[in-house]
Amino acid sequence: MSKFTPEQKKIAFALVQGSKSVDALNKSLGMPFDVLNENLKQMHKLNLVKVEGYPSKYMLVESVLEGVRRRKEIAEKDPFELRLKATIEITAVEESFLKKHMKEIEGKLKEQKVLTIYDVYQAPTLRQGTHFRSYLEVNLSAKDFTAIVQFMYFFGPTSVEVIKPAKITLAMDDLQDALMEMAQMIQAYNHTMLKSMAKEELEEFAKNLYMPVDRDKSK
Repeated sequence: MSKFTPEQKKIAFALVQGSKSVDALNKSLGMPFDVLNENLKQMHKLNLVKVEGYPSKYMLVESVLEGVRRRKEIAEKDPFELRLKATIEITAVEESFLKKHMKEIEGKLKEQKVLTIYDVYQAPTLRQGTHFRSYLEVNLSAKDFTAIVQFMYFFGPTSVEVIKPAKITLAMDDLQDALMEMAQMIQAYNHTMLKSMAKEELEEFAKNLYMPVDRDKSK
């Protein structure tokens, strides 16, 4: 399914039950007419919706309708409450390797029993100098905080947005497991990094390791 903006997602879910006019969408979504019309215009241009009848009514094209229904079905069966949207960036020297790597990442994401994958959007490939770049935008839910820590470490997203809930309560066991996972991962990373550093680099690293972080950027 094509990538939606937040406003377009609301419109798409409103159109799952059937076609609606601009007036009907305005009443059900409370979205201003100028914002609504602009997003409908873009969705029509991208072949996400079609227009029929008079007065005009908008409806989702069949492929998009199936995707929205599928996400709704996943949500109804999803046992996890922590919903996230993450971006995973990939760079490679060959376009074929980039596409292969992205496919492998998507496959590994879907294998994770502590994650529920709603959808994965693969951005177009861009060439920058001698390298090829792209990214995966993943809409998912996680079993608990520990699952999020594992996701962050093993898949290395460059950005993460928490969709819901607005507030969470962490169980002590979950927090303890997550902290232990983080400690082990950091120790493993540090051990590998330190082995590759020269003596001078190690001395500089040790000197700066415990320097306090100045959080007041205004000073």
